[in-house]
Amino acid sequence: MLTINLIFIGFFLIRLYTLKISIHNEKNLIQKGAIQYGQNTSKLLSITHVLFYFSALFEANYNAQTFDTISLVGVVMMLLAYLALFWVIRTLNEIWTVKLYILPNHQINTSSLFKFVRHPNYFLNIIPELLGLVLLCHSWSTLAILFPIYLLILATRIYQEEKAMKPIFSALKK
Repeated sequence: MLTINLIFIGFFLIRLYTLKISIHNEKNLIQKGAIQYGQNTSKLLSITHVLFYFSALFEANYNAQTFDTISLVGVVMMLLAYLALFWVIRTLNEIWTVKLYILPNHQINTSSLFKFVRHPNYFLNIIPELLGLVLLCHSWSTLAILFPIYLLILATRIYQEEKAMKPIFSALKK
């Protein structure tokens, strides 16, 4: 049980570090005139992400889960998801935030990461991260209840992002 809790704390601290990066970038984007889209969805995503994390931890502790092979697979998934997250952060640099901001002269990222995976932050980081957390904690109730809710909110975010970026994509094609 202690092992799961310590690993959880380690991953949660990494998440807090990325939040610090996001807040720093957000301040700079606002100074440059960026407009935020989908504020309510961003709030829902943040709340649901934290709720998901602590629901998984609660479930692991409530059921007195011990670290096993399934937990190890979860850790590996989370490590890969966090590597993807830092790849996205590095690729997007100062425009990466957990919120949706568009700069007045927003440039489309055409790196290989974004050419091959649409929305890599969601599909290579968030979804594998949450699934890895479920495996780490053996939190099957969290998976059954919160994961579908999270996916609905994430689908809304992707729709909003596509809608906000549509004029930029259209201008790029001209």
